[in-house]
Amino acid sequence: MVQLIMGLKGSGKTKRLVDMVRTALDTETGSIVCIEKDKKLTYDIPPQARLVFASDYAIGTAEFFKGLLSGLHAGNYDITHIFIDNFTKMIPGIELEGIVEFIQWLNAFSEKESVSFTVSLSVDPDSAPAELAQYKI
Repeated sequence: MVQLIMGLKGSGKTKRLVDMVRTALDTETGSIVCIEKDKKLTYDIPPQARLVFASDYAIGTAEFFKGLLSGLHAGNYDITHIFIDNFTKMIPGIELEGIVEFIQWLNAFSEKESVSFTVSLSVDPDSAPAELAQYKI
């Protein structure tokens, strides 16, 4: 399952994501991972969730990000939910077409490996293409 939290800057996407991480920790039985660009959520994400700082890995492309997610899962099959805060900031210059392609890959990966994903995107939900709008929560 893939869920997208879409909105423009300042619309409360990160706060909503943090609340969802807390809820997942209370309701899910597997490991919870949260990936963010920098270390701004260090004190917001409970220590029971694994917090990954994307800036530590010099992520530059969507292909690299796919490898990171695949490696996380290969290293821990107990992961049931991965939260990604502000995907568009982690991949500089990614176009809308690239975002759609990544989300489609993510959905296929999610179904195959039984891992849920919640991703926040700085995209206007009113003008998002149908390929993204179907995952909007």
